[in-house]
Amino acid sequence: MIKDIKGLHHITSMASDARQNNAFFTDTLGLRRVKKTVNFDSPNVYHLYYGDEAGTPGSVMTYFPFPDVMRGRPGVGEVSETQFAVPKGSLSFWQDRLTSKGANNLQADSTFGAGRLHFSGPDGEGLALIETADDARAAWTGAGLADSVAIRGFSGARIRLHDKAATAELLGFMGYQRAEAEGDITRFIIPNGNGADTIDLEVLPNTPFARQGAGSVHHIAFAVENRAKQLEVRNALMETGYQVTPVIDRDYFWAIYFRTPGGVLFEIATNEPGFDRDEDTAHLGEVLKLPARYEPFRDQIEAGLTPLAA
Repeated sequence: MIKDIKGLHHITSMASDARQNNAFFTDTLGLRRVKKTVNFDSPNVYHLYYGDEAGTPGSVMTYFPFPDVMRGRPGVGEVSETQFAVPKGSLSFWQDRLTSKGANNLQADSTFGAGRLHFSGPDGEGLALIETADDARAAWTGAGLADSVAIRGFSGARIRLHDKAATAELLGFMGYQRAEAEGDITRFIIPNGNGADTIDLEVLPNTPFARQGAGSVHHIAFAVENRAKQLEVRNALMETGYQVTPVIDRDYFWAIYFRTPGGVLFEIATNEPGFDRDEDTAHLGEVLKLPARYEPFRDQIEAGLTPLAA
């Protein structure tokens, strides 16, 4: 069993409009844009990162905004809900705020004994705020939200599947433990994790497969401390029969990827070197950062990207 995964690192989704996406996460949700860069495989498209002050692993939601991309179709074989942790007692504030900002599909309920507010992002993506008690993670309050209500980072994510058996076995191998079940949803948790440490598997045997597009999660990334631990995880996965990519340098972390039995793309990402490797923490996300191979084309790349608000 792998013992080096501590919870989520980041979750990456697709969007249709960079300005709309940036406004929603920095204004409506009050997160910090910690990096403004490009899709390393398609540099005509932004890669935007939102999180806490430093972009701490376990707090970072990232997006590829592809202009005019078709909206995704929800279904099985995907991350269906990204869950953010907020202080206990703050959901009434968030319900009022999201309503005033025009968020869609608001639904207040509870999940595994915690208050939950589900809503849709700008492209219909499934998002939720989960009330958590005694979450010691520092919130980003630079967007004007009080510490008493601000997002602490992820609490976890929900994955929809036709059958959970193989993915549950994989999560167990990755160090997750089965916690409890509510109806068709089974919760798995990393003991002594980083706060972003729950994965819920929802079984929907008669639901069609998802079609990726705007609003779809592209991949979900799990955190390990460093490259040495990442290589140990990679070897363990390959010995179990998973086809895992070589290590890929993403400038702010190193990444490996593999496809799960349920069709979801998993990533294992390192906590090192972090988002301050190429700009001071006080000024994260303010200017466009490019990988070295694209620097000679900066003028051309910048001319093709939609300017964002600060």
